[in-house]
Amino acid sequence: MDRIKWEEYFMAQSHLLALRSTCQRLSVGATVVKDNRIIAGGYNGSVSGEVHCIDEGCLLEDGHCIRTIHAEMNALLQCAKQGVSTDGATIYVTHFPCLNCTKSIIQSGIKTIYYAEDYHNHKYALKLLDQSGIEYKKITFDQKHVAQYLLNK
Repeated sequence: MDRIKWEEYFMAQSHLLALRSTCQRLSVGATVVKDNRIIAGGYNGSVSGEVHCIDEGCLLEDGHCIRTIHAEMNALLQCAKQGVSTDGATIYVTHFPCLNCTKSIIQSGIKTIYYAEDYHNHKYALKLLDQSGIEYKKITFDQKHVAQYLLNK
């Protein structure tokens, strides 16, 4: 059996990160990659030191959990905190980024977004991505294929 493709490998990392999510509404993971090396990862959860949605329930306002920081933002903030440039990087996300995460991705210099699932794809986010020339692509992620690969090793 051939080894898994880079896209599968990095998307698998994002799905593993999503397993750390502390928000009950949706588990999301994001992996930032540069030169085929992982430079950051994130999942959606509370601010450090704050209670978690899985413990206290979501803190909802206008239908959105305001306690949660999105996976993409957590990954970008990890890069900022560590002084790692995201210019020209790629991000792999389990779900299409929200509008605010899309704007942050654009500002961070990321050039490509790969995502596994559509999730309220905002029309303005799509417009901004098209305007900025950032490639975004939905890629098939077959968890069974990756699991089968691991079993055959």
